[in-house]
Amino acid sequence: MAKAKKQKFMEETLWESANKLRGTVESSEYKHIVLGLIFLKFVSDTFEERKQQLIDEDQEAFIDMVEFYTMQNVFYIPENSRWSFIKQNAKQDDIALKIDTALSTIEKNNPSLKGALPDNYFSRLGLDISKLSTLIDTINNINTIEDKGHDIVGRVYEYFLSKFAIAEGKGKGEFYTPKSIVNLIANMIEPYKGKIYDPACGSGGMFVQSMKFIDAHNGSKKDISVYGQEYTATTYKLAKMNLAIRGISANLGDVPADTFAKDQHKDLKADFIMANPPFNQKDWRAANELVDDPRWNGYDTPPTSNANYGWILNMVSKLSQNGVAGFILANGALSGGGEEYKIRKKLIENDLVESIVILPRNMFYTTDISVTLWILNANKKQREFEQNNLNKVHRDRTNEILFMDLRQKGIPFEKKYTQFDQEIIDEISSTYHTWQSDKETYEDIAEYCYSASKDEVEKKDYSLVPSKYIEFTNRDENIDFDTKMTTLQDEFTQLLKNEEKSKQELLIVFKELGYEIKL
Repeated sequence: MAKAKKQKFMEETLWESANKLRGTVESSEYKHIVLGLIFLKFVSDTFEERKQQLIDEDQEAFIDMVEFYTMQNVFYIPENSRWSFIKQNAKQDDIALKIDTALSTIEKNNPSLKGALPDNYFSRLGLDISKLSTLIDTINNINTIEDKGHDIVGRVYEYFLSKFAIAEGKGKGEFYTPKSIVNLIANMIEPYKGKIYDPACGSGGMFVQSMKFIDAHNGSKKDISVYGQEYTATTYKLAKMNLAIRGISANLGDVPADTFAKDQHKDLKADFIMANPPFNQKDWRAANELVDDPRWNGYDTPPTSNANYGWILNMVSKLSQNGVAGFILANGALSGGGEEYKIRKKLIENDLVESIVILPRNMFYTTDISVTLWILNANKKQREFEQNNLNKVHRDRTNEILFMDLRQKGIPFEKKYTQFDQEIIDEISSTYHTWQSDKETYEDIAEYCYSASKDEVEKKDYSLVPSKYIEFTNRDENIDFDTKMTTLQDEFTQLLKNEEKSKQELLIVFKELGYEIKL
């Protein structure tokens, strides 16, 4: 217990020190400074540890040979790029330049870090030397290799990513998906063995949580291959650093790039897909672009006005024969019309939709809306298999969809946010896996879950809105909530129109009497 308190204190101390850089530097900028320094401390510590190991093994002649580090998955750090050199020069006027040079040199000496490290952030931003020196002193207190099993530097990095996402707030922070949502997806789709893909990978949180899931169930990271893509250059760097800190080898494409315009994994067939693509992305393609893209594969071309179904079909095209995808979308995708309706109908007819899960509001740092977790399964037919120490028997759930409503779940976090703890995640994933594997034990629960047949979904005109299927005991059963809300919307619109008409008529009367009212 005391150790956990010490760790929390260290993280908070680091955050307070980092926050001193705020004011002259935007959080979107200084996160790369802080995380770059943490990364530099980590790779230096692991380098020094490996160097000492070579000395202890009477292999001192090899301490400057890159191969003797990379063979142990350790980055080679040239002398003037090591943390000891940075710490020694922390109070010098040119420390910002020295840090930039150190990071650039490390990247050049380690091909796997190409495009990963901050590029001239320290010199360009004109940082206060005393504040930067204080931050270096604070980060110096992290012993990144003290407790490999508990992944200290990984936890610090994750803590900082979440704090930066909160600090940047609405409209920003897209680089980070809240940990409890990623954990829920991992526990539901169980990414154990094969290829895992994220088409909008942000800072790589989906991959990190997948590896943690494997570790927790005594699996092997060697059984997983990681593929991803990220559009924003700075976020692409965050992802590469985040994965490198944890020793996760990943193919994130040669460069940061738009997944739609430049698909860097065209031939990939993934066993697991985990994603949180941008919500309701507008103007994602021109009207004459991507019309015959092979990823649409027999489906209608997604509308230019919203990329939601573009993301869905991109992921469908990447699923292997038995692939499973878990991803987050805005709720509007559950019932949209036009091309979205046609695509959704065909997805349901092709029996790809396995589960639709409504999440609580305030789970994201970028928006307070409730969003949806979709689970697509390329093979819902009965199959028996063993994944390491997880024995699974999936019963035939063809032509059925599990709807879940989690809006009453969750616990408060950082005052205004909601998150799931492990107990809640276990409850949700248990319900889902029971539905998959044991028809006798699973049962529908009012205001929580309902297993709907394809016929029922067809009768609801292929809507995937859970409230159309899940029983709500505190609501009049004879009232269709969505129909009622549409009616109220129409009535309110007409009321506002009548009010505007009355206002204009009143203004005319006053004007005719020789009085003009200025609004």
